[in-house]
Amino acid sequence: MVTIIRKSGFSVVIYKDDHPPAHVHVIGGGRAKIILVGADGSPELSAAFGLKAGEIRKAMNIVRDEQFLLLRKWKEIHGGID
Repeated sequence: MVTIIRKSGFSVVIYKDDHPPAHVHVIGGGRAKIILVGADGSPELSAAFGLKAGEIRKAMNIVRDEQFLLLRKWKEIHGGID
């Protein structure tokens, strides 16, 4: 697991042995899995556990704001974005 971002009580991580599509796990009081490029090109929530609606919004905003960086890191770790 590689921690890419720590912000607002969340850690945004990419697992080295993970699978496509390109996504991150956001951990902090609960967990969310966020796909980096959804159907409309912006990040898309895949699953969330133990997070309140406001926490999910914060997690989504972090990933949306850092989408370019996170896609670049996914490519560095996994060799592609898909």
